[in-house]
Amino acid sequence: MIHFLTYGSYADKITNRVVLRNLTMANRKIEMYEYRQIIIQMRLGYKDREIARSGLAGRKKCKDIRTIAEFQGWLNPNGKVPTDLELQNTFDKNKCKSPQSTAAPYHETISSLVKAGHKSTTIYRHLVSQHQYKGSYTAIQVYIYKQFKEERATTIPLVFAAGDSAQVDFGQGPMLYNPDTGKKQKTWFFIMVLSYSRHMYAELVWHQDVETWIGCHTRAFNFFNGIPKKIIIDNAKCAVTKASRTDPVVQKNYYDYASELGFCISACAPRDPQKKGRVESGVKYIKNAFFPLREFKNIDDANVQLKHWILTDAGNRTHGTTGKSPLNEFSDFEEGMLLPLPEAMPELATWKLVKAYKDCHIRYDKNLYSVPYQYVGQQLWVRVTETTIKVYKDHELIAIHCRSRKERDVVTITNHIPPNAKAYFKNTPEACRETATKVGPKCSHVIEVLLSDKVTDRLKAAQNIIRLLDKYSKVRVEAACSRAIKFSSVTYEAIKKILKDGLEYHSLEDEYAFDSLSKAYTSGIYYRDFSKDIH
Repeated sequence: MIHFLTYGSYADKITNRVVLRNLTMANRKIEMYEYRQIIIQMRLGYKDREIARSGLAGRKKCKDIRTIAEFQGWLNPNGKVPTDLELQNTFDKNKCKSPQSTAAPYHETISSLVKAGHKSTTIYRHLVSQHQYKGSYTAIQVYIYKQFKEERATTIPLVFAAGDSAQVDFGQGPMLYNPDTGKKQKTWFFIMVLSYSRHMYAELVWHQDVETWIGCHTRAFNFFNGIPKKIIIDNAKCAVTKASRTDPVVQKNYYDYASELGFCISACAPRDPQKKGRVESGVKYIKNAFFPLREFKNIDDANVQLKHWILTDAGNRTHGTTGKSPLNEFSDFEEGMLLPLPEAMPELATWKLVKAYKDCHIRYDKNLYSVPYQYVGQQLWVRVTETTIKVYKDHELIAIHCRSRKERDVVTITNHIPPNAKAYFKNTPEACRETATKVGPKCSHVIEVLLSDKVTDRLKAAQNIIRLLDKYSKVRVEAACSRAIKFSSVTYEAIKKILKDGLEYHSLEDEYAFDSLSKAYTSGIYYRDFSKDIH
């Protein structure tokens, strides 16, 4: 056997492999320092039987070790004693039996992707889609861990003073019913975590635009009763228009907002999430600890529950890193170190140049908002905040609206419409309902009965009842509607006759009243049994 190993033939390789297998199948693991002691004793001339008596290894193991050591040239008394690394590369059972990874053929591709900062999940998907990789995701994970330790970014604990900074981000929330759209819609939750105390603010929102982003900041600062000196952000489009490791470009409205309040914006470099690890942990914490097993009536209810949870469960827990309660740390140390709130928070807005259409409306974010008809065809400025739409001609405010979040909504103020077009708006079902509500509940009921008729179009009758207000007072029309309902005669002709004859205040038990209106109530072209409509 020694002869085969000396000449390095094929047989010596086979023999060496068998020996190593025997070593790895042993019950007791021999440490590297024990291998070294055994080899040193062999170099000094000790027999295998003598070494076995010392308890370092059995005779069979000593024989196998001697075979490998002779092959490696380690038994030469004048030669160099093998290092621990050399011993490990030779005797480590894991190295001896580990097959080549399925990821190895893609080493160069994986290396370039790791250097670019991509995660193992991204690398795995890329290999599957672009290189027809057939191995498992776990194989990619293990290969990256073993082969590219030096290329993975190392981190150090970041220490922040009280009041120094906060980290902000968006996380995906649950699907909730949106009354503006009439359907379930994806939500997002904004979160701001104070870097020192880990106290947090969070709220659910429908959008991730810059107006919402700034509005959430304002509500967070009010919640903390102060402003951190620095806000650490990711590269969300609502905050950063151009991501860069050296020269990020912050969204103008957000920049102006920070300038107004006196805090510094610190944008993380692309693919560098470690710099905002606190808020990343906060996002995961809310997803795992708050949302599961909870039911929400609407987004307002969800935000009420979320705020209560922050001030109770989340705020009073023992934080895994600090070992302290976030609320206690905030109230004892951090709250007093925040920048003071201004007397009035700035309302910064987005400005956009638009044109007034022929229908007396301007368009913003797919919705239409009315402007006075005198400005049709002119260029106008729109000032948009989270809640309002203001329209200017030069420096003059000409229209103001509540900002609609509905899809393709039309927001119209009647006074903005030219006189010859106002009649149309007065005649719509919505306009009839709105006017009837102002008259009273009986009039509103009559109009609703007429407009809800699924067989006959009775919009004209509803419009004529509303036009009675041009001749009679609201009180009289309301009384006439009440009388018509009492006698189950909800028609325009009946109500008109009641008003014409002045019977709206007449006693309901008076026979004369019924007789005088009997034709209208019981016969003629306008008669109909409306009991089903009423009930």
